Amino acid sequence: MLTKNKLVTISEQEKLRAIIKIQSVALKAIHDFMESEKIDQVMPVILSKFTDPLGPDPGSTVIMTGEIEYLGQKLQLTQSMILHKQIAIGMGLHRFYIVSPNVRLESPKQKESGRHAFEFSQVDFEFKDAKMADIFKLVEGIIKHVRKAVELKASEELLKLGREYTPWEEEFPVYTTHELFDKYGEDWELKASYAASTPFFAVCHKREFYDKLDRSREGEHFLNYDLIYPEGYGEGLSGAERESEYEDILERLRVDKLEKQYKDFIEMAKEGKTFPSAGGGIGVERLVRFLTGMPHIRDVQVFKRIPGEPVII
Repeated sequence: MLTKNKLVTISEQEKLRAIIKIQSVALKAIHDFMESEKIDQVMPVILSKFTDPLGPDPGSTVIMTGEIEYLGQKLQLTQSMILHKQIAIGMGLHRFYIVSPNVRLESPKQKESGRHAFEFSQVDFEFKDAKMADIFKLVEGIIKHVRKAVELKASEELLKLGREYTPWEEEFPVYTTHELFDKYGEDWELKASYAASTPFFAVCHKREFYDKLDRSREGEHFLNYDLIYPEGYGEGLSGAERESEYEDILERLRVDKLEKQYKDFIEMAKEGKTFPSAGGGIGVERLVRFLTGMPHIRDVQVFKRIPGEPVII
């Protein structure tokens, strides 16, 4: 079982109450941190004319995008608010975050991963003119602040779950995906996660059109990043600096053969409504799973939404 928790005897109801208490403390700590950094909160949307394509990311296992029709207009369920965040920057917002519900209809095979849910929330954030280093500093600050808050305000719940934390003295390390691949092979994320004693950033992933290509270097290098939790818990955040120039966005969409699907976004970019920014999204359930030491993401969901498992309510 993927956990460093001590063996404890606890009822399922007690366990759930402890997990939800820790989740509540974690979310409040995030809100408090954002307020202290003068980062404003924006409300989410769950329907849109277009959403994150989640491709051609080789790590994506989404099999379809949810859609409804309302008053003759086809609307997609939000897979992430990345494109909304870019437009919000163009509307004049500079530093903001969103606790955003997402629906990603994953392949049933992801049931066994322990970290995939087809309905979840993330703390999505975006900052105008930010660079990767700015985001690394912010994310490390958030994660350390949250864990400290949980230790202080949910110590009884941690004890009930048998969860113990080891100190994080150093800054979160930064590695390229190339060096991680060379060291650990194709399954580098899980192996490096097990080997790590602190969260770390993995940079340079081949991903969607909105992740900025590093044009100062030859070949395909990207100004993007994941935060990987230790102890085998894997990726907990994805983010990037963003493509903002019209010609660059159009080129990337043409390469991915998505220009027709995103013609409205292309038009917004052509009108000068996209600006340089960087951001990311912290998966709430994955964070809570890591904080509580649970073996599967279903353990931290009150209403289970696991690929390959029927929805009960």
